[in-house]
Amino acid sequence: MKAEVNKLELMFQKTDSDLDYIQYRLEYEIKTNHPDTAEKNPVTLLKELSAMKSQYQTLHTRFNQLLQSRKKLRTLSPFTKEEKTSAEQLKSFMSDL
Repeated sequence: MKAEVNKLELMFQKTDSDLDYIQYRLEYEIKTNHPDTAEKNPVTLLKELSAMKSQYQTLHTRFNQLLQSRKKLRTLSPFTKEEKTSAEQLKSFMSDL
């Protein structure tokens, strides 16, 4: 489980880095090749990319919150001590029959 979590964390970090690189490349391409001829406003494209990055970061935060909740749930016991004792007594009673 921990290895999978670490792998997902690395994937999120790589994706974040990839988005930064894409943004850099877009800015460079717009400045060098399409200063005034782009069909869609380059500023709008960059804003959309920034919005996508923000949405990605929100998703990453939610993922981490869910992961922490899942870890907490796994540590909780579904039965109290009294319930466990009763279940064990019932099992021993049933095996005596």
